Amino acid sequence: MTTEDSADIAPRRPANFQPLTPLGALERAALVHPDRVAVIHGASSTDYATLYARTRRLASAIAAAGVQPGAVVSTLLFNTPPMIEAHFGVPMGGYVLNAINTRLSAEEIAYILDHAPSELILCDAALVPLLAEALGRMVAPKPQVVTWCDPTEPVEHRLGVGYEAFLAGGDPDHAWCPPDDEWDSISLNYTSGTTGRPKGVLYHHRGASLLAQGNLLHARLAEPPVYLWTLPMFHCNGWCFPWSIVMAGGTQVCLRQVRAEAMWEMITRHRVTLMCGAPIVMATLLQPETLPRLDHRLTFWTAAAPPTEAILAAMAEVGIEVVHVYGLTEVYGPAVINEWLPEWSALPVADQARLKARQGVRYGALEALDVLDPATLVPVPRDGETMGEVMFRGNVVMKGYHRDPAASERALGAGWFRSGDLAVCHPDGRIQLRDRAKDIIISGGENISSIEVENALAAHPAVALAAVIGVADEKWGERPIAHVELREDAEASEAELIAHVRDRLAHFKAPRAVIFGELPKTSTGKIQKFALRNAAEPQD
Repeated sequence: MTTEDSADIAPRRPANFQPLTPLGALERAALVHPDRVAVIHGASSTDYATLYARTRRLASAIAAAGVQPGAVVSTLLFNTPPMIEAHFGVPMGGYVLNAINTRLSAEEIAYILDHAPSELILCDAALVPLLAEALGRMVAPKPQVVTWCDPTEPVEHRLGVGYEAFLAGGDPDHAWCPPDDEWDSISLNYTSGTTGRPKGVLYHHRGASLLAQGNLLHARLAEPPVYLWTLPMFHCNGWCFPWSIVMAGGTQVCLRQVRAEAMWEMITRHRVTLMCGAPIVMATLLQPETLPRLDHRLTFWTAAAPPTEAILAAMAEVGIEVVHVYGLTEVYGPAVINEWLPEWSALPVADQARLKARQGVRYGALEALDVLDPATLVPVPRDGETMGEVMFRGNVVMKGYHRDPAASERALGAGWFRSGDLAVCHPDGRIQLRDRAKDIIISGGENISSIEVENALAAHPAVALAAVIGVADEKWGERPIAHVELREDAEASEAELIAHVRDRLAHFKAPRAVIFGELPKTSTGKIQKFALRNAAEPQD
């Protein structure tokens, strides 16, 4: 064979290579299932043909507003139709979607908008006062504001132009184009960092497409699913499920707030087949004294903390299957799944809970997952006892941190994404977390940086030193507890310090309790958090 005949030099052509992106799934769904219900919100529903037209209108309207391709377009929205539309319409225009956590404080939102200046932001009317305060704190140029007034809500706050009027100025036949390069950024997601300031995690079209397809595979979505939005879409783009459900031609049921009665109403009325969330969502779902027994299959994906024996038993009682997944913002959401073996279902519930506590094995869309010695990058023994750091490698690992090359190098430079999570590897290859090297507390599915809370406490004039740890909580998974050493001759109450933090940070980040006393330290003066954690653990 001559060099000219070698298959290795076959060029890429439009006929045999297209950049991967999840966006084309909506075009296909509108062609194949134009009349199928794509989105439900309250008493209204939207079919696929209409959804596709609205997303093209959105892309067109953003361009008409003078926003240049490659710019950041932010959202401050609940799990409502505009949030689904933004997941397609924003990147269809070549823009980068930044879905901001609606639970953050105005100061935190202002930091994000300064760190990733947005030319336009879509905001729920109920959140306009919060956004207005954030805009007043910004240093960067302020974005154009488009306000969505939810017809199911009485709130009428307005800022900028209305969402429907904005869409009306767009073209429903807008000729959007896929990305020129699948490495192009599709979204930007901010996550808590070890230094207290959030980091902006950049996703590319390739990773979003592959993770969305991985969801299809592992959720076994052979039939069109009915998906209930109990997981915030601002978390890792809803674990990429806005794209997954469209790929499967399914229906997305919107839910502004996670309430037991509302969830059960949607589940039974629309025969929901899949939902996701932290353990707190399961606990909320199980709150009513009288629970229905479902006559259809419903699967609940949970992360942040392993489901307890009591939760598993209660969910099984109402006919809900629980699947434990694990991931981080830096890997597009769930990249590890507790892949259940059929024979495990015959085991006692206590044994099932023990097995479900394991984070599991890598997603099909992830090329490599291992527990490595952080110093040598050598895999630890698969003995279920030796701890190492969880590391990821593959196409569903982030591009890097926005405007933070040093942090990107630390996280990715060794050839693996270093999660900072400490785990063991069992003989069957399944990993199980043991600790978090990054000191991140996960409460109710929300990431809380202990250092961020410590900095807020340290700003109080009576506080000399502060250490914040997470302690196990049946309802929230974890809850933050503060240990505080006061300055000599200073006084402060628990309520005063908690209020002090709540004035500076999102309320969910504030400690639930404050313990006063001298903090344990090393000979060099470093606070020994492990001693505080050990003291907080229940003794046998």
